[in-house]
Amino acid sequence: MRDRPVVVLFDIDGTLVTCGGAGRRAMERAFDEHTLARSTSDFSFGGMTDRAIVREALRRGERDVDDAILEATLERYLTHLADELPRSTGYRVLEGVHETLDGLEREVARGRRIAIGLGTGNLVRGAELKLRVADLWGRFGFGGFGSDHEDRARLLDHGRSRGAAELGVSSEDVVTVVIGDTPRDVSAARAIGARCIAIASGSFARDTMLDADVTLDSMREVRLDHLLG
Repeated sequence: MRDRPVVVLFDIDGTLVTCGGAGRRAMERAFDEHTLARSTSDFSFGGMTDRAIVREALRRGERDVDDAILEATLERYLTHLADELPRSTGYRVLEGVHETLDGLEREVARGRRIAIGLGTGNLVRGAELKLRVADLWGRFGFGGFGSDHEDRARLLDHGRSRGAAELGVSSEDVVTVVIGDTPRDVSAARAIGARCIAIASGSFARDTMLDADVTLDSMREVRLDHLLG
């Protein structure tokens, strides 16, 4: 693994940052505007793509999953997210994030072929909004997003392809490492043949993510050999 180029894909919510409930509040406001009762959002969003969240709310509200309604709800969500984030008192960058990114960037400066990106169910605009609050957006040159595909494994594959292109190689030539905090991150990583580091920093306990290659309590425990071999 050490001689092969590496694409590292970070999840956002519960892995890099916690938004203090801003994302859920924004989504619920969008649901309300489309006459989806608050009860339809009474399910865990953990590891779900934004489109899958809206689709599930429509299903629970016994509404037809109409693409026009789905897209309109997502647009309203992004508007509300931009409003909710600046006043979210619970927003914070999680422990160890800056140190992990700093370590990877030092390796890049030393000549290691590493592409540092995102693998998230957030729409591109939502990801940018969430990370710009902490000036993290500019630390990621590419990603696989919920805008690419509703299925998490498929969006990770998009992220891998973009990372490989940044390194000037094919997807088959890279080692892909996914870092996330939910069982869905783990299963999606497994589905594309990627290594997975699970961070039990969010709503899911360590024993729900035992299929990961490494399971840690926080990003502060991540070592470069976890990422790069």
